[in-house]
Amino acid sequence: QVQLVESGGGSVLAGGSLRLTCAASGYTSHRNLMGWFRQTPGKQREGVAAISGAGATTYADSVKGRFTISKDITKNTLYLQMDSLKPEDTGMYYCAARLGGGLTLLESYYIYWGQGTQVTVSS
Repeated sequence: QVQLVESGGGSVLAGGSLRLTCAASGYTSHRNLMGWFRQTPGKQREGVAAISGAGATTYADSVKGRFTISKDITKNTLYLQMDSLKPEDTGMYYCAARLGGGLTLLESYYIYWGQGTQVTVSS
């Protein structure tokens, strides 16, 4: 049974930083695709960043240069370091995973999802 549990969300002022964590169980992160998605009310969920089993990364244009995705295979944990946060980064952030597969931010490609952690950025 694959389980993904996010943590690290919170409320910050614009320009601040947060680090999200996704603890995975029943799943081996070093071989498989993992990603971060976010959703705000009234909008579709969008891909933010993804990391492949080999460590290749991709980012949405809106977060390039500000967010960094990484993973610790010894802890089976995924991270999202978010710097220079903007109010438009506000949303529920989800961790997602897929067994194998190429690097993508396409939501339908991911099979396993966490419950989400809320990020609120105020101006």
